[in-house]
Amino acid sequence: MEGTVQKQSRKTSMDWVLVFVVVVLVLFGFLMVYSSSFPDGYYKFDKDPFYFLKKQVIAAVAGFVGMIFIANIPYKIYAKFNKIILIACVGFALLTIIIGIASNGAQRWIIIGGISLQPSEIIKIGGVLYMAYYFDKNRKNISSLKKGFFPSMILIGFFCLLIAIQDDLSTAVILGGTLMVMFFCAGAKMAHLVVLFLLAVAGVIVLISMETYRITRIIVFFDPFKYPLNEGYQIIQSLYALGTGGLFGMGIGKSRQKFFHLPEAYNDFIFSIIGEELGFIGCVFVILGFVIFAWRGLRISMNTDDFFGSQVALGITTLVLLQFLIHVAVATSSMPPTGRALPFISAGGSSLMFLLLSMGILLNISKYSNTYRS
Repeated sequence: MEGTVQKQSRKTSMDWVLVFVVVVLVLFGFLMVYSSSFPDGYYKFDKDPFYFLKKQVIAAVAGFVGMIFIANIPYKIYAKFNKIILIACVGFALLTIIIGIASNGAQRWIIIGGISLQPSEIIKIGGVLYMAYYFDKNRKNISSLKKGFFPSMILIGFFCLLIAIQDDLSTAVILGGTLMVMFFCAGAKMAHLVVLFLLAVAGVIVLISMETYRITRIIVFFDPFKYPLNEGYQIIQSLYALGTGGLFGMGIGKSRQKFFHLPEAYNDFIFSIIGEELGFIGCVFVILGFVIFAWRGLRISMNTDDFFGSQVALGITTLVLLQFLIHVAVATSSMPPTGRALPFISAGGSSLMFLLLSMGILLNISKYSNTYRS
């Protein structure tokens, strides 16, 4: 009898630990976005220190409303609309090329109904949903070179290309890495994955060599202090911020680097501001939040009987974690600099909204997970 009650509970209750972690990270993001952006807001946007915070709150409210709605939609419906998802991804990529708005030298935004959107955020989620469906339907052939490896590589490369043509290499790499993880967990052969890894590295090298600024980023990465006034400026200021924070930080609002020393302090380098104002303890708090997120997301994936749902949960969780790892790696000069927001925390309305929408999908899958939650 107790087992029956537990089984029913598993299918009616979402993962509230995951909800709690996401809400805490978003609320913490409000605090850090305001703290890191008020100089830019005040001096660049008509003396409005709340400029970026207001946009973040609006995006979060829309995202949470969407998350609650999507959390109540059975996730299996996405498998039925796989063709529509594929067409939508292609359509958004083409729209970006045709009517896209350039920002910081790259055409990655479109405006629909007066709202600016970053189509790559939609394509990432669409790519995960479609490839989860594909791996589910072709699970028996995944280990085959002809019927599994080659078709999978073509599709993975296709989704990455949809983002790469928007001159957004870092997002393409994140999506490619995510789909590779899904491919591995779907039952791919290790030998095939080694070949895949080599092809991915070769592809990234080719894409880097096609743009001078990408080559420069690699050169600067090895010794940023050689270029303190130009290409190495950002990473040097980031390291200064982290070093200044020490163990407990300078205190909320007391960062010096955010006063036009560290560009995009509220976005690409918000982890550095966290380190400066809250110190090593603040950084550990953020890292712990994502560790808990990883635990809950992967737990949902591993305890979902349905293979499609398991793959979707794995893909969404991996997307967030890869973005988190890259952001922290860039802030600490552990990899070449590239613009990548810290999930749930960095300023960015489009990114935050679609991230929360994807959490709705993950939460719905958690309702069907076999993990018992008292």
